[in-house]
Amino acid sequence: MQTFLPQPRHGLHFTTPVEVWDEALPLGNGLLGALVWGAGQPLKISLDRTDLWDLRPVPEFNSPEYTYTQMRAWHAEGKTEDLLRVYEHPYNRPAPTKIPAGRIELQFPASPRFSATALTLLDARAKVEFAGRVQAEVFVHATRPVGMVRVQGAAPVLHLRVPPFAGQVSEEAKGGIGAGDLAQLGYPPAETHQGERFQGFVQQGAEGFSFAVHLGWRAAGDIWVGAWSVASSFDQGAPRILARQQVDQALAEGFDSLLAEHGQWWQEYWQQASLQVPDEVLQRQWFLDQYKFGAASRRGAPPITLQGPWTADDGKLPPWKGDYHHDLNTQLSYWPCYSGNHLEEGLNYLDWLWQTRPACFDWTRRFFGLPGLNVPMTADLGNNQIGGWRQYTHSATTAAWLAHHFYLHWKYSGDGEFLRARAYPYLRDAAVFVEAITAERDAQGLRSLPLSASPEINDNRPEAWFEQLTNYDLALCRWLLGATSELAGAVGREAEAAHWKAVQAEFPELAVGDAGQLLVVPGMALPASHRHFSHLMAVYPLGLIDPEDGGEARRTIAASLAELERLGSDWWTGYSFSWLACLAARARDGEMAARALRLFATAFCLRNSFHCNGDQSGQGHSRFTYRPFTLEGNFAAAAGLQEMLLQSHRGRIRIFPAIPSSWQEVCFTDLRAEGAFLVSAQRTGGKVVQVEIVAEQDGACVLVSPFSNRELTISMQAGERRCLNADPT
Repeated sequence: MQTFLPQPRHGLHFTTPVEVWDEALPLGNGLLGALVWGAGQPLKISLDRTDLWDLRPVPEFNSPEYTYTQMRAWHAEGKTEDLLRVYEHPYNRPAPTKIPAGRIELQFPASPRFSATALTLLDARAKVEFAGRVQAEVFVHATRPVGMVRVQGAAPVLHLRVPPFAGQVSEEAKGGIGAGDLAQLGYPPAETHQGERFQGFVQQGAEGFSFAVHLGWRAAGDIWVGAWSVASSFDQGAPRILARQQVDQALAEGFDSLLAEHGQWWQEYWQQASLQVPDEVLQRQWFLDQYKFGAASRRGAPPITLQGPWTADDGKLPPWKGDYHHDLNTQLSYWPCYSGNHLEEGLNYLDWLWQTRPACFDWTRRFFGLPGLNVPMTADLGNNQIGGWRQYTHSATTAAWLAHHFYLHWKYSGDGEFLRARAYPYLRDAAVFVEAITAERDAQGLRSLPLSASPEINDNRPEAWFEQLTNYDLALCRWLLGATSELAGAVGREAEAAHWKAVQAEFPELAVGDAGQLLVVPGMALPASHRHFSHLMAVYPLGLIDPEDGGEARRTIAASLAELERLGSDWWTGYSFSWLACLAARARDGEMAARALRLFATAFCLRNSFHCNGDQSGQGHSRFTYRPFTLEGNFAAAAGLQEMLLQSHRGRIRIFPAIPSSWQEVCFTDLRAEGAFLVSAQRTGGKVVQVEIVAEQDGACVLVSPFSNRELTISMQAGERRCLNADPT
């Protein structure tokens, strides 16, 4: 089937200039990021590199008071001020934090009038047009640490701006969104250097860290070409020299040569999978979100933070420090890579989680005093704890949710070596910790947690800790132990498989209310509208409760979604609508899923498609109306649309399981199913007319036929392609 590629209408096109950084045209390659904005007086290119961090350690987290035992004691004694002092107040300081790289400003002497600006998704290129045939083109190379800009019709005056690390402090950090001025970090002024055709600087940071930015240019006739690079002390070599070498090489090869190389990578990216739906809003949003995923996630680079490679360029520290939030944000950011057939990009997350295990093992031993693996919920570049609301930053089940991504990669890739070398070891180590921390028993003799929570129910108040297992913690524990048993069996460790199955049986069942809905904790239903659907983890993403389980499961799912609708979206953020779309798709309610995605795209995204958390529409969809931008809502929305078109989570492939009845014409190519099958399908006139399946591994493809609804088992060999336009006879 033909791949449906993004068209110019799916990109960004503005006829008024972008005057604020968070509405800019985003470019990136996982390591370098850029934001193109401004009207030309000047035209601005905000620079970023994803390993630019202030990694100052948190003293409190290396003190004798910093233990799980002490945390439990203070909570029992009502010593809230001590809990705040040790666990939460450190997050209110400016560091640790992600930091920006600076800005290029292009000033045009003739002051040409702004005409239009556009971002084409197919080749990841930004263009800004001015009156008088002046045009600027910008791209960040797909695979090299360099960006390029070409101006035709005018030679700009260049200014390379250093972030105001050494400026005056007018706003101090408050924690959360209000992180305050960059100058709070107290860095010395940058060492600047320039010549006839270059500008650059070296900025010294904290803990011996430094980075360098180099900008060089060439001119011939009325065409001016510039290149920039950012290097850090994490590279092998002096940052200043490395950045200049990258720029000199790019200028020597030329703009067109690098653009062709860059464009080839993006052409191949877009060929990986495609879809076409009759809702143009959802179609465009999916392309924009898949574009941002390709720009933000690249193997070999750090994984996606809250803002990815687009750190704030307003003189302030990024919202929530631009950190790694593992209570939802990093996990949702990688939801679309599995069925979206971008496993390679998704591996940058798993590589990082694997590489930072030593720090997490150390933290687990120091803080909890227990064996196995857990992970801090708020973390820096090294996956070290940086603090915040104590109930979630020190959750006992964070590693369990992260382990779900190792499981998903194995299920979707069928990679036996990954299963043996990474998936099973990661799940096993997380299960060892869960077994240890749930050793205490409740009144019924079942496993429990001394401090259980459900993000972010009751915020950071003392009552955010419950005496019984929340459905959030319980679902993660039950899922982890069942999956660890499954993987142990898959690698031939039958005794271990039996052990983990036995431990799972020692947990209570999920708490269900009188109306059939999932509760937050036994005896407590969701009390009010809330942004985080943590109590529904068992439905999505974990799939412990599924429509295939029959009537009772369907009633539970329906009652839980009905409760969300009854309580309303007053206190939802944008990602709530994305997650709702995934939940509704899993419940096979295409109408609800499409409605949620449309609200997300039209009310909770800025004009450049960045998810901005609060409702920007003025229509009252949420009482949150602020605009800190984070990426997880975008990527969960992409996953939601894919869930509407293809599901395979119970070992059965379902085609168009959750689409609105009005969607008569729908198709997709090469979406990925569990078992390492690539699936394409076309629906015409309200009927499925063709299905194509390609097997990457030997195995049995179990398909719920879209023609007869019968379950078909198709034995396939690696590389085999099957085309169906009716059930095989």
